[in-house]
Amino acid sequence: MKRALRILVRPLRGVRIALALAIILVATAVASRPLQAQTFTVLYAFTGGVDGWEPLVDLVRDGAGNLYGTTVYGGTSGYGVVFKLATTGKETTLHSFTGADGALPNAGLVRDGAGNLYGTTLYGGASGYGVVFKLAATGKETVLLSFDGADGAGSTADLVRDASGNLYGTTAYGGSGGCNYPGCGVVFRLGKTGGETVLHSFTGTGGDGANPYGRLVRGTAGNTYSTTELGGAYNHGTVFELDKTGKETVLYSFAGKPDGEAPIAGLVRDAAGNLYGTTVYGGASGYGTVFKLGRAGKETVLYSFTGSSDGAFPSAGLVVDAAGNLYGAAQGGGSSDCNGGCGVLFKVDKSGKETVLYEFTNGDDGAGPVASLIWDKAGNLYGTAEGGGAYGAGTVFKLTP
Repeated sequence: MKRALRILVRPLRGVRIALALAIILVATAVASRPLQAQTFTVLYAFTGGVDGWEPLVDLVRDGAGNLYGTTVYGGTSGYGVVFKLATTGKETTLHSFTGADGALPNAGLVRDGAGNLYGTTLYGGASGYGVVFKLAATGKETVLLSFDGADGAGSTADLVRDASGNLYGTTAYGGSGGCNYPGCGVVFRLGKTGGETVLHSFTGTGGDGANPYGRLVRGTAGNTYSTTELGGAYNHGTVFELDKTGKETVLYSFAGKPDGEAPIAGLVRDAAGNLYGTTVYGGASGYGTVFKLGRAGKETVLYSFTGSSDGAFPSAGLVVDAAGNLYGAAQGGGSSDCNGGCGVLFKVDKSGKETVLYEFTNGDDGAGPVASLIWDKAGNLYGTAEGGGAYGAGTVFKLTP
């Protein structure tokens, strides 16, 4: 069965998300095709029912090894779920969204020391523009914030939590800027006791970015960094910095070729302050890049995807190991036929050499990995595939490098 490639995943991006906002205001183990002795295991295959369908997001792991995440669709009302996957392979639906309390969760979760989970939804809530929610360890969901458009709309990024319990995030739309209805997106802070502050409203003009889809990363001085899909000097996206006072600085504007276009996944930062990320498009062949941005603002393309067996359209963020190697996922490419490839997991070393760790087949293993990977203490990687699996509704997997 062929699978149509979704390009800017995390569904309904760009103009499509604006149109949809107006409409929706309301353990099976597989050792298949391992490369260079990697072991790939499917931990869970979603059925598309009450357990969820289409996991597009990064996972979070607790101290006992349980994994938590969201699916965009499925659940009792079809608006998506929060799930827990135990180390035994048992999946539990912790919450099914109804629309009023949020709909279509399109971002991962953050967990506090008491076991509470925090996240966002793309739509739903009081105004239909999405919510920030808390899910207690007891399973009770609380809507902490319903976006109204002016303060943000359509969040697709994982939240970041500081030591005081404040939450920081981005919305792809909303705010006071222009762009497509209803705005160019914002960076926001939600206080521990409530109260949202819009730290920056993107304009998409004068070199400013537009449409931030990615997660924020915090620096040692309290500054935050991330990316925008569009805007900048060439309207191909930016890397930006926001200081503690809310002042924004565009650190880099993408030109398309050869440096990349549409950086939607956010960034990872090393101890020296260098930033690393991916672009969905651009690069030498147009199939996306892995890039490094030095502290002086110099961008280096570490790898340009060719669209063949090495991968294509990397929409996921990166993780870095102690040796400085970068690991990620590309939703397209690979050797299997999914109308553009079924996707790959890859490693890029400091010299820019890429190694394909696994090629998806759209069989029981899944297809279209669009979420960032996470580590455990033993060095195993975990992630999700949006499609494929035993029921065609996506998978959770483990890769042992």
